[in-house]
Amino acid sequence: MPGDEPNTTTAEAGQAAPRERREQIRQAVVDEGFVRIEDLAAAHSVSMMTIHRDLDVLQSEGWLRKVRGGATARPSTMYHGDVRHRMQAMAEAKNILAQAALTMVQAGQAIMIDESTTGLAVAEMLPGRGQLTVLTNFLAIIKRLAGEPDIDLIGLGGLYYPAYDAFLGMRTSEAISALRADILFMSTTAVTNGHCYHQSQETVAVKHALMASANQKVLLIDHTKFAKSGLYRLAPLTDFDLVIIDPFTEPETVATMRAQGVPLLIAGEQNSTDPDR
Repeated sequence: MPGDEPNTTTAEAGQAAPRERREQIRQAVVDEGFVRIEDLAAAHSVSMMTIHRDLDVLQSEGWLRKVRGGATARPSTMYHGDVRHRMQAMAEAKNILAQAALTMVQAGQAIMIDESTTGLAVAEMLPGRGQLTVLTNFLAIIKRLAGEPDIDLIGLGGLYYPAYDAFLGMRTSEAISALRADILFMSTTAVTNGHCYHQSQETVAVKHALMASANQKVLLIDHTKFAKSGLYRLAPLTDFDLVIIDPFTEPETVATMRAQGVPLLIAGEQNSTDPDR
């Protein structure tokens, strides 16, 4: 993360520290939906260049999306949205996907779950399924499963990213590589031309480590992922042992994936255990 700006104008002297100012800017974007750079500069008595740097930092952390003339909290096809936004989005589809994933869970398994809110929906359903070991870098899942008597919980630490409410980075990847799980449940930000994409290199690195440490890799994706874009490519859909999609996915999209050889399951289909059905 960039440090405090070394060259500060006289007008900026004595103002709030960069960390405090960025928190105030973040909150303003969340509250108002859109803020203008010139208004932020005036409100904080700093230069517009300083605000540009603040927005760059906040965008890199996933809190907002920098746009021409300002910043917005509204997600676009390129911006994943912070964890609070993602937890509210597509709740019905995520529940359907999680129900399908749950049929694959057996007592005694070690289960990895990524920092996706679709994965959180799976975690919500795990208590009462028998003795399980759950490994995750998602703090929301750690909080949800902490203290559950039938779940041995392993938190995958590292550098904490508040916008993702997750631990990411090299140390997280190293922690994952020392472990082995029976099954991985994960999601993705976007699917383009048969490949998964994400908006941060840190996310991609951790997900690669998760995939390498699981005997069975299961991808859960709702239909909106096919209309989004991402910057960093993770993996082709064919790298997964099973891809579970929701029943709202366009038939043309389903047909394309099947033609590509993607092992596919449409959540909600009755008596369908054949991935190619």
